[in-house]
Amino acid sequence: MSREQRGPNEKLGAVLALAGISNAGLARRVNDLGAQRGLTLRYDKTSVARWVSKGMVPQGAAPHLIAAAIGQKLGRPVPLHEIGLADADPAPEVGLAFPRDVGQAVRSATELYRLDLAGRRTGGGIWQSLAGSFAVSAYATPASRWLITPADSSVAREVGPAEGSGAPLKVGHSDVQKLREAAEDARRWDSKYGGGDWRSSMVPECLRVEAAPLLLGSYSDEVGRALFGASAELTRLAGWMAFDTGQQEAAQRYYIQALRLARAAADVPLGGYVLASMSLQATYRGFGDEGVDLAQAALERNRGLATARTMSFFRLVEARAHARAGDAVAAGAALKAAESWLERARPGDSDPTWLGFYSYDRFAADAAECYRDLKAPRQVRRFTEQALSKPTEEFVRSHGLRLVVSAVAELESGNLDAACEQGVRAVEVAGRISSARTTEYVKDLLHRLEPYGDEPRVVELRERARPLLVTPA
Repeated sequence: MSREQRGPNEKLGAVLALAGISNAGLARRVNDLGAQRGLTLRYDKTSVARWVSKGMVPQGAAPHLIAAAIGQKLGRPVPLHEIGLADADPAPEVGLAFPRDVGQAVRSATELYRLDLAGRRTGGGIWQSLAGSFAVSAYATPASRWLITPADSSVAREVGPAEGSGAPLKVGHSDVQKLREAAEDARRWDSKYGGGDWRSSMVPECLRVEAAPLLLGSYSDEVGRALFGASAELTRLAGWMAFDTGQQEAAQRYYIQALRLARAAADVPLGGYVLASMSLQATYRGFGDEGVDLAQAALERNRGLATARTMSFFRLVEARAHARAGDAVAAGAALKAAESWLERARPGDSDPTWLGFYSYDRFAADAAECYRDLKAPRQVRRFTEQALSKPTEEFVRSHGLRLVVSAVAELESGNLDAACEQGVRAVEVAGRISSARTTEYVKDLLHRLEPYGDEPRVVELRERARPLLVTPA
């Protein structure tokens, strides 16, 4: 469905020419982006010609997908007004701001929480299918502002009768504790069942129904700091789950707001954790250099503040980014530093609760991925064996990812049977969780196995993986 504008959309035509995208090419990109979000779209070059020459405006998520497709080619965000589709929906700008003022920060976060699937202010889960343009450059301003001022001077808030209906909500520590308990439950479900599990998907609803009214209520500076911290944890979790389910645009918005809330909480380690999450996303998307910058930003402000285990995790994330950027020397140095910090950690340290997942097993798993990116299969096998030595039902997704990395290492070492054996185990795990990231790892393994496509073990693995690869209608 489309609606008609007045005359040709010259802005769209100009940007397409600038990006060097043909009508058929844009249609293909939009259809592919839609498929990634579970949408069945059948645009073709004639559809695009109508958008440009007749000013037709496609409905639903299509304008955002158009902006995302062009943005990917240009390597930067493309707002709807630049392509003449600004009237379609204002949602692409929501969640990308990092306000200096605390009051504006509250409005920015709560506005994001209230968006529905289509980007309208009604109250669904934006993380499932928000379409827009992921651009790693959108992290530049949040990271720099956080580095300059990692804490607000005061966050106390008094709501007068005019701002609400009836008596204003007075927030106390018990309200904050409920959010922290929700975050702890969400972390457990996410690790065990993946970001797409229905229990994990309750996080955006919790932010909308529980966190937003509290943030808009009245609180002292002390309670406010705690409230912002708990909200930041939940918001980062929403971003992590969106990342795990392949919704990179939604994840980016949640991460930016989580970092802003962590600044209001004056919680520098938590802000570093959000930056580390941003770094992992940038690295996963192929932006290794930017991933290094974000990880180092987390490290810089936490020197002398964070616990040894926390610093170890930040250095590990930095190593992941160096490895993706192809810098073996820097990656090796960061891994050595991460291991050294981990050795200094003691059971009595005051580690934050959100770091409960991090142990030597996780260090070994990420070290294996570093060496996978650096094409060093012997090192991959060594660390993967350590990472898989203690499989646990608590971190099912991590176990599945490690199995795929192990399979890749076996394949690159010339052990096809062992690679397929590990691949079958990984597919079994992937089938029990809802994680687009795990599925992408399996797809990568199958791609690497294509030269051996006629081998019986490879055929069997491909058949076992077939249900994972079916795109929802």
